[in-house]
Amino acid sequence: MAAPGTQRWLPPVVGLSTFVVILLGVEIFIRIGLINRFIVPLPSDVLASFGRVIAEENIWRRFLLTAWECFASGLLLTVFGIALGVLLHRVRLLRLACETWVAATASAPLVLAYPLFLVLFGRSSLTIIMLAFIAGLAPVILKTIEGLSATRRVLLDVGRSFKLTPAQQFWKIYLPSALPTIFVGIRLGLIFALINVVGVEFLINFGGLGQLINDLAERYDLPGTYAAICFVILVSVLFFMATERAERWLTSAE
Repeated sequence: MAAPGTQRWLPPVVGLSTFVVILLGVEIFIRIGLINRFIVPLPSDVLASFGRVIAEENIWRRFLLTAWECFASGLLLTVFGIALGVLLHRVRLLRLACETWVAATASAPLVLAYPLFLVLFGRSSLTIIMLAFIAGLAPVILKTIEGLSATRRVLLDVGRSFKLTPAQQFWKIYLPSALPTIFVGIRLGLIFALINVVGVEFLINFGGLGQLINDLAERYDLPGTYAAICFVILVSVLFFMATERAERWLTSAE
């Protein structure tokens, strides 16, 4: 049986090794002509272009702008998403009337509404923030409703026995019980927001990392374009790992 330390590190090592093998396979297929190098550049060329993209394309400033847009939209969807979820949970008629529509927006391609947001907010970061906010709102609302609805009846009965007011029941029973589920919704909403931020930056050619991909693609700099895409994927993976760790910490604290 493998040692605990080995069990912890074996999956990441296997995953990284598999990724390296895939890259080597793509490199070989391109060199022997099975994959057109005018569509997919050599992975070695993409790797070599990372330094050039970082040095010449102001990638850190672009990253900070994208991060700010994600933070602003994430803050908005957290505050308004939880508030709307609480409202729908408390008002049953409103929940029955609106919950299905909220769920429908979660699967709708809201990014296609970017021309409307351009008319409303102009070609600015505000357009990107508002569209990402709307796109990530539904998971937070739905998970807030789910978490509050799953509060155990015995906890509520204990609260009534102590004659807690409705506000005290919410802060001392409902919210602590629902917080892990709410955090799952926030994490999903932030992921949706990140996707839409980069996507809208690309579509309107404004802002941070999305605009960088657009610029490099218009110059037909294939290695640089793929390097920028890989940088966005890396940022997304790190963001996902950070939110997953925060969720685990929150769950263990509970």
